[in-house]
Amino acid sequence: MKKKILSATVISLMSLGVFAQTKGSANEGSFIIRGGLNQANISVTENGRVDEANTLTSFHVGIAFDLPLGAGLSFQPGATYTGKGAKTQVGQPTDNSYYKATSNPMYLEIPLNLVGKIALTENSKFYIGAGPYGAMGITGKNKVESKVFGLQTFTSRDIEFSKDDPTTAQEENNGYGKLKRFDYGLNALAGFEFTRFTIGANYGYGITKINSGADNGTNDRGKNRVLSFTLGLKL
Repeated sequence: MKKKILSATVISLMSLGVFAQTKGSANEGSFIIRGGLNQANISVTENGRVDEANTLTSFHVGIAFDLPLGAGLSFQPGATYTGKGAKTQVGQPTDNSYYKATSNPMYLEIPLNLVGKIALTENSKFYIGAGPYGAMGITGKNKVESKVFGLQTFTSRDIEFSKDDPTTAQEENNGYGKLKRFDYGLNALAGFEFTRFTIGANYGYGITKINSGADNGTNDRGKNRVLSFTLGLKL
């Protein structure tokens, strides 16, 4: 299963790259390789807020294609390998009793952003945009470090994703300790574009609960929240 998912990831990235190079040769757009730092978290309150102490540092890397639509407007589809999740900590490592858990799932994410650009100088622009994203869980680790009465233990295991079908409302193979395979949400982004590179920030607001079997929609607990800082190279 993992091999099939990784193969699909590679094919998606290669296909987008070929498409971008073809369009770019006609001066209709630009191909962007980008990567950077993630500050990931999971909402813990009914109105979707997070506990800042649970923020997990991760990374992202991917490609995008900037397709001009005219009048300072562009459409930017992409494919990104990105880390999400959160951490929980009770006490300090020097305490007699201590607990720290880290969940770091990695996703293949497809953003579809509409971006507006404002020229600042001949070679620089400010951009701002938004759009939906869809993501598929690929791999990841759950790590636990604990100490009870001075006895310290470490455990690490692969994250389990449920085998749910995204085209139906029913979730198959759900269970305690599993994450939903698919995540959906909205992006908001802003930054600066120069002749050969871009720099900016993106906020991913998940609208699907990540816990397997968590279909209760009366609150916004258990949803991905990811703040990303990105550097891109234009080709």
